[in-house]
Amino acid sequence: MTVRFPRLAVLAALFTFGFLPCAQAVQYTQVNQAASKISFTYNQFSSRVYGTFEKFEASLDFDTTNPAAAHASLTIQLDSINAGSSDANAELQKPAWFDSAAYPVATFESTDVKALGDDKYTIVGKLTLRGVTREVAVPVHLKAEKAVGIFDGQLTLKRSDFKVGDGEYADAVVSDDINIRFKMVAPQQ
Repeated sequence: MTVRFPRLAVLAALFTFGFLPCAQAVQYTQVNQAASKISFTYNQFSSRVYGTFEKFEASLDFDTTNPAAAHASLTIQLDSINAGSSDANAELQKPAWFDSAAYPVATFESTDVKALGDDKYTIVGKLTLRGVTREVAVPVHLKAEKAVGIFDGQLTLKRSDFKVGDGEYADAVVSDDINIRFKMVAPQQ
């Protein structure tokens, strides 16, 4: 007599014991700086302005089976800003804006990661800019493509929270809301 094992039972066993690739743990511990990007948008005189930061260092320790133990950090060289023109780039280095002579970098250090399901997470951490530190929550979507993890996220910051553009620039010429978008690319380990 032949015993037939239903296909569903075989699939259930494979999922239970982790033999399918989708059930295995995936770790991301190195950020590919060249493939990663940090950009921002804001409004000035009712026009949308786009820019990027060209120099930054990111570190990541992320295990898909234990996201609560994950850690991420980021250091942005503020003088690497590209806001579309050399005049704008020079202006943003001045004391009224980034004051990059006194505060050359902005930093982010994660303190908590919450899994939301469907490869979506909230990374909570401390953002420091111009000597001011604020807690921020960053929504992130992890997309796995061909052994590479792409961490896509965006958040809106108020520049006034960090005293960026104080004084004569505190009016509505430049929007208080600055939309930050990033893509961090990390190979699977």
